[in-house]
Amino acid sequence: MSELNERERQLIEWLADMREDDALPLAKKMLLEDGIDPLHVLGLCRQAMDIVGKRFEEGEYFLPELVLAGEMLELVGAIAKPLIKLGPGGEAKKLGKVLIGTVHGDLHDIGKNIVSFMLDINGFEVKDIGVDVPVKTFIEVINDYQPDVVGLSGFLTLAFDSMKETIAAIDNAGLRNKVHIMIGGGQIDETVRSYTGADAFGVNAVEAVNLCRGWMTAGAAA
Repeated sequence: MSELNERERQLIEWLADMREDDALPLAKKMLLEDGIDPLHVLGLCRQAMDIVGKRFEEGEYFLPELVLAGEMLELVGAIAKPLIKLGPGGEAKKLGKVLIGTVHGDLHDIGKNIVSFMLDINGFEVKDIGVDVPVKTFIEVINDYQPDVVGLSGFLTLAFDSMKETIAAIDNAGLRNKVHIMIGGGQIDETVRSYTGADAFGVNAVEAVNLCRGWMTAGAAA
Protein backbone atom coordinates (compact mmCIF):
# COMPACT_ATOMS: atom_id res chain seq x y z
CA MET A 1 0.00 0.00 0.00
CA SER A 2 3.10 2.20 0.23
CA GLU A 3 2.85 3.12 -3.47
CA LEU A 4 -0.61 4.62 -3.04
CA ASN A 5 -1.04 8.35 -2.73
CA GLU A 6 -2.57 9.96 0.32
CA ARG A 7 -6.08 10.20 -1.13
CA GLU A 8 -6.07 6.53 -2.15
CA ARG A 9 -4.93 5.49 1.31
CA GLN A 10 -7.65 7.70 2.76
CA LEU A 11 -10.35 5.98 0.73
CA ILE A 12 -9.19 2.54 1.84
CA GLU A 13 -9.03 3.67 5.47
CA TRP A 14 -12.45 5.31 5.46
CA LEU A 15 -14.11 2.31 3.81
CA ALA A 16 -12.44 -0.11 6.21
CA ASP A 17 -13.41 2.07 9.19
CA MET A 18 -17.06 2.19 8.08
CA ARG A 19 -16.92 5.97 7.56
CA GLU A 20 -19.57 5.89 4.86
CA ASP A 21 -20.26 9.65 4.89
CA ASP A 22 -16.60 10.34 4.14
CA ALA A 23 -15.72 7.42 1.88
CA LEU A 24 -18.60 7.57 -0.60
CA PRO A 25 -18.21 11.27 -1.53
CA LEU A 26 -14.47 10.73 -2.00
CA ALA A 27 -15.03 7.70 -4.24
CA LYS A 28 -17.64 9.63 -6.23
CA LYS A 29 -15.27 12.57 -6.70
CA MET A 30 -12.45 10.29 -7.84
CA LEU A 31 -14.72 8.60 -10.38
CA LEU A 32 -16.86 11.44 -11.71
CA GLU A 33 -14.77 14.58 -11.28
CA ASP A 34 -11.18 13.41 -11.38
CA GLY A 35 -11.58 10.71 -13.99
CA ILE A 36 -9.69 8.04 -12.04
CA ASP A 37 -9.80 4.62 -13.74
CA PRO A 38 -12.91 2.93 -12.27
CA LEU A 39 -11.11 -0.42 -12.14
CA HIS A 40 -8.41 1.22 -10.01
CA VAL A 41 -11.02 2.65 -7.63
CA LEU A 42 -12.67 -0.76 -7.37
CA GLY A 43 -9.24 -2.21 -6.60
CA LEU A 44 -8.94 0.21 -3.69
CA CYS A 45 -12.37 -0.94 -2.52
CA ARG A 46 -11.18 -4.53 -2.65
CA GLN A 47 -8.19 -3.68 -0.46
CA ALA A 48 -10.59 -2.10 2.03
CA MET A 49 -12.81 -5.19 1.95
CA ASP A 50 -9.76 -7.36 2.65
CA ILE A 51 -9.18 -5.31 5.81
CA VAL A 52 -12.87 -5.65 6.76
CA GLY A 53 -12.63 -9.42 6.30
CA LYS A 54 -9.58 -9.65 8.55
CA ARG A 55 -11.24 -7.55 11.24
CA PHE A 56 -14.29 -9.81 11.10
CA GLU A 57 -12.10 -12.88 11.37
CA GLU A 58 -10.36 -11.40 14.41
CA GLY A 59 -13.64 -10.58 16.13
CA GLU A 60 -13.32 -6.82 15.78
CA TYR A 61 -16.18 -6.59 13.28
CA PHE A 62 -19.46 -8.49 13.23
CA LEU A 63 -22.30 -9.11 10.76
CA PRO A 64 -23.60 -5.49 10.77
CA GLU A 65 -20.17 -4.27 9.64
CA LEU A 66 -20.08 -6.87 6.87
CA VAL A 67 -23.51 -5.77 5.68
CA LEU A 68 -22.52 -2.09 5.70
CA ALA A 69 -19.29 -2.86 3.86
CA GLY A 70 -21.25 -4.70 1.19
CA GLU A 71 -23.68 -1.80 0.85
CA MET A 72 -20.84 0.69 0.44
CA LEU A 73 -19.25 -1.51 -2.22
CA GLU A 74 -22.54 -1.70 -4.12
CA LEU A 75 -22.91 2.09 -4.05
CA VAL A 76 -19.40 2.66 -5.37
CA GLY A 77 -19.94 -0.07 -7.94
CA ALA A 78 -23.16 1.55 -9.15
CA ILE A 79 -21.14 4.64 -10.07
CA ALA A 80 -18.09 2.80 -11.40
CA LYS A 81 -19.80 0.15 -13.54
CA PRO A 82 -21.37 2.47 -16.16
CA LEU A 83 -18.03 4.20 -16.61
CA ILE A 84 -16.44 0.87 -17.48
CA LYS A 85 -19.27 -0.18 -19.76
CA LEU A 86 -18.90 3.07 -21.70
CA GLY A 87 -15.25 2.38 -22.46
CA PRO A 88 -13.82 1.82 -25.97
CA GLY A 89 -15.88 -0.65 -27.95
CA GLY A 90 -18.93 -0.41 -25.71
CA GLU A 91 -20.66 -3.65 -24.80
CA ALA A 92 -18.39 -6.60 -25.53
CA LYS A 93 -19.52 -10.05 -26.56
CA LYS A 94 -19.84 -12.24 -23.48
CA LEU A 95 -16.75 -14.37 -22.99
CA GLY A 96 -18.53 -17.16 -21.15
CA LYS A 97 -21.12 -18.03 -18.52
CA VAL A 98 -20.24 -18.21 -14.83
CA LEU A 99 -22.43 -19.55 -12.04
CA ILE A 100 -21.39 -18.39 -8.58
CA GLY A 101 -22.71 -18.86 -5.06
CA THR A 102 -21.68 -19.19 -1.43
CA VAL A 103 -21.88 -22.83 -0.34
CA HIS A 104 -24.32 -24.11 2.26
CA GLY A 105 -23.53 -23.26 5.87
CA ASP A 106 -21.90 -19.93 4.99
CA LEU A 107 -23.67 -16.57 4.76
CA HIS A 108 -20.78 -14.34 3.67
CA ASP A 109 -21.16 -12.61 0.35
CA ILE A 110 -18.75 -9.65 0.17
CA GLY A 111 -16.03 -11.57 -1.64
CA LYS A 112 -18.57 -13.29 -3.87
CA ASN A 113 -20.15 -9.98 -4.78
CA ILE A 114 -16.79 -8.48 -5.73
CA VAL A 115 -15.96 -11.48 -7.93
CA SER A 116 -19.40 -11.36 -9.59
CA PHE A 117 -19.02 -7.66 -10.25
CA MET A 118 -15.51 -7.97 -11.68
CA LEU A 119 -16.51 -10.89 -13.91
CA ASP A 120 -19.47 -8.90 -15.22
CA ILE A 121 -17.47 -5.82 -16.12
CA ASN A 122 -14.82 -7.99 -17.75
CA GLY A 123 -17.27 -9.46 -20.22
CA PHE A 124 -18.72 -12.56 -18.57
CA GLU A 125 -22.38 -13.45 -18.14
CA VAL A 126 -22.77 -14.08 -14.41
CA LYS A 127 -25.54 -15.80 -12.49
CA ASP A 128 -25.19 -15.23 -8.75
CA ILE A 129 -27.41 -17.58 -6.74
CA GLY A 130 -26.68 -16.06 -3.33
CA VAL A 131 -25.50 -17.50 -0.03
CA ASP A 132 -26.03 -20.72 1.95
CA VAL A 133 -26.78 -22.49 -1.33
CA PRO A 134 -27.74 -26.19 -0.96
CA VAL A 135 -25.93 -28.77 -3.07
CA LYS A 136 -29.20 -29.64 -4.81
CA THR A 137 -29.63 -26.03 -5.96
CA PHE A 138 -26.19 -25.93 -7.54
CA ILE A 139 -26.99 -29.09 -9.49
CA GLU A 140 -30.37 -27.78 -10.64
CA VAL A 141 -28.99 -24.43 -11.76
CA ILE A 142 -26.01 -26.00 -13.55
CA ASN A 143 -28.45 -28.15 -15.53
CA ASP A 144 -30.65 -25.16 -16.33
CA TYR A 145 -28.05 -22.42 -16.86
CA GLN A 146 -25.31 -24.58 -18.39
CA PRO A 147 -22.38 -22.43 -17.25
CA ASP A 148 -18.81 -22.74 -18.45
CA VAL A 149 -17.47 -22.06 -14.95
CA VAL A 150 -18.85 -22.70 -11.47
CA GLY A 151 -17.50 -20.54 -8.64
CA LEU A 152 -17.92 -21.76 -5.07
CA SER A 153 -17.41 -19.13 -2.38
CA GLY A 154 -16.92 -19.58 1.34
CA PHE A 155 -15.38 -17.49 4.10
CA LEU A 156 -15.60 -19.92 7.01
CA THR A 157 -13.42 -23.02 7.34
CA LEU A 158 -16.55 -25.16 7.58
CA ALA A 159 -17.22 -24.13 3.99
CA PHE A 160 -14.36 -26.39 2.84
CA ASP A 161 -16.44 -29.50 3.56
CA SER A 162 -19.45 -27.92 1.84
CA MET A 163 -17.31 -27.19 -1.22
CA LYS A 164 -16.05 -30.78 -1.27
CA GLU A 165 -19.60 -32.10 -0.95
CA THR A 166 -20.89 -29.81 -3.71
CA ILE A 167 -18.12 -30.77 -6.13
CA ALA A 168 -18.65 -34.48 -5.40
CA ALA A 169 -22.35 -34.04 -6.15
CA ILE A 170 -21.56 -32.26 -9.42
CA ASP A 171 -19.36 -35.23 -10.31
CA ASN A 172 -22.02 -37.77 -9.33
CA ALA A 173 -24.58 -35.93 -11.44
CA GLY A 174 -22.38 -36.43 -14.50
CA LEU A 175 -21.67 -32.71 -14.85
CA ARG A 176 -18.06 -32.52 -13.69
CA ASN A 177 -16.52 -32.72 -17.15
CA LYS A 178 -18.84 -30.00 -18.45
CA VAL A 179 -17.69 -27.18 -16.16
CA HIS A 180 -14.54 -25.67 -14.71
CA ILE A 181 -14.78 -25.22 -10.94
CA MET A 182 -13.00 -22.51 -8.97
CA ILE A 183 -13.17 -21.80 -5.26
CA GLY A 184 -12.38 -18.69 -3.25
CA GLY A 185 -12.78 -16.89 0.05
CA GLY A 186 -11.23 -16.99 3.49
CA GLN A 187 -8.09 -19.06 4.01
CA ILE A 188 -8.24 -20.99 0.76
CA ASP A 189 -4.97 -22.32 -0.63
CA GLU A 190 -3.66 -25.21 -2.73
CA THR A 191 -4.24 -27.67 0.12
CA VAL A 192 -7.92 -26.71 0.28
CA ARG A 193 -8.21 -26.82 -3.51
CA SER A 194 -6.86 -30.37 -3.52
CA TYR A 195 -9.15 -31.38 -0.65
CA THR A 196 -12.29 -30.07 -2.36
CA GLY A 197 -11.45 -31.34 -5.83
CA ALA A 198 -11.77 -27.93 -7.48
CA ASP A 199 -9.82 -27.10 -10.63
CA ALA A 200 -8.33 -23.92 -9.23
CA PHE A 201 -8.58 -21.32 -6.48
CA GLY A 202 -8.31 -17.54 -6.53
CA VAL A 203 -7.20 -15.34 -3.66
CA ASN A 204 -8.95 -12.28 -5.09
CA ALA A 205 -11.35 -11.13 -7.79
CA VAL A 206 -8.60 -10.35 -10.29
CA GLU A 207 -7.32 -13.92 -10.10
CA ALA A 208 -10.86 -15.24 -10.54
CA VAL A 209 -11.28 -13.19 -13.70
CA ASN A 210 -7.91 -14.37 -15.02
CA LEU A 211 -8.83 -18.00 -14.33
CA CYS A 212 -12.10 -17.69 -16.24
CA ARG A 213 -10.48 -15.83 -19.10
CA GLY A 214 -7.75 -18.47 -19.34
CA TRP A 215 -10.29 -21.32 -19.45
CA MET A 216 -12.35 -19.58 -22.12
CA THR A 217 -9.28 -18.82 -24.23
CA ALA A 218 -8.08 -22.42 -23.96
CA GLY A 219 -11.53 -23.67 -24.91
CA ALA A 220 -11.73 -21.41 -27.94
CA ALA A 221 -8.31 -22.59 -29.09
CA ALA A 222 -9.18 -26.28 -28.68
